[in-house]
Amino acid sequence: MRKLFYSITCGSMALAALATPGLGQAQTWPTKQAIRLVAVFPPGGSVDQVARILGPALQQQLGQSVIVENKGGASGAIGTAAVANSAPDGYTFAVVFDSHGVNPSLMPNLPYDTKKDLFPVILVGTAPMVLATNANTEFKTFADVVAAAKKKPGPSYGSIGSGSLGHVAMELISKNNGLDFTHIPYKGGGPLMNDAVAGHVPLAIGSIFLIKPHVDSKTMRALAVTTGKRSPDLPAVPTMAESGFSGFEAPAWWAVLAPAKTPPDILKRMNEELNKVLQNADIKKRLDSQGIDIVGGTSDAARVFIDRQIDTWAKVIKDNNIKAD
Repeated sequence: MRKLFYSITCGSMALAALATPGLGQAQTWPTKQAIRLVAVFPPGGSVDQVARILGPALQQQLGQSVIVENKGGASGAIGTAAVANSAPDGYTFAVVFDSHGVNPSLMPNLPYDTKKDLFPVILVGTAPMVLATNANTEFKTFADVVAAAKKKPGPSYGSIGSGSLGHVAMELISKNNGLDFTHIPYKGGGPLMNDAVAGHVPLAIGSIFLIKPHVDSKTMRALAVTTGKRSPDLPAVPTMAESGFSGFEAPAWWAVLAPAKTPPDILKRMNEELNKVLQNADIKKRLDSQGIDIVGGTSDAARVFIDRQIDTWAKVIKDNNIKAD
């Protein structure tokens, strides 16, 4: 009788596991293998740095190796596609940038559905973007840039890629105000800043995370920020709104995503662990020192924010007929 009870119980547990997709993985996660954080831009940019700040702390908490893998290209779409199409087993996550909210409108042939194929695990944080110039250029203020852009040809500026939020933001300003800029897309923040610091491109737009270290070292001069309020990290730098472009706001942001069919228990655990990481005093200090306002919170809150970004920029892109280079 005891053997019969045991066999029935084991059989019932096996059936329950089969009836609940992902239950087996969720119970053993993350003991099977190393976790990959796919930074969807090349080394040297803010996405890479955010991933490498989160990785070691996450590894310590989970007791499992966390490997950062850079997979850049197409404003983050190549790395994001790789994650969207990876096994939904809790061992592959994407660290994305604000370009994730722009890509669906500028790249109609994306190999994934941004809202359906990816699950927003957590919104890491937000920050102003900064328009900056090499310290040796003639541009001393944002007004100098605007004056130059009223002539043709106007000045060139670099962004982290065609279709990035920085690119779209500058296109919005130029189209709505009769300004002329030449966009130079780079394959990520690292290559962009290498050329900006060397003086090969006169203007650069990127996250405060990316640009502030070069402002601090006096190799770059910050001219304007893209948020509605001034940044406490660059309090002397005016907003674009107060520089004559009323209502303008385009924050940078970072998030962690997973393949949509990843088991709910794993997604819940990953959200909890990442929230712990973001409350770690050292991590908070390192992100704050780069101008990132930590957000964290629930996956639902992350989804609402990201969906709103996708919808907001879709309208801007359509209304202003903005095209990817």
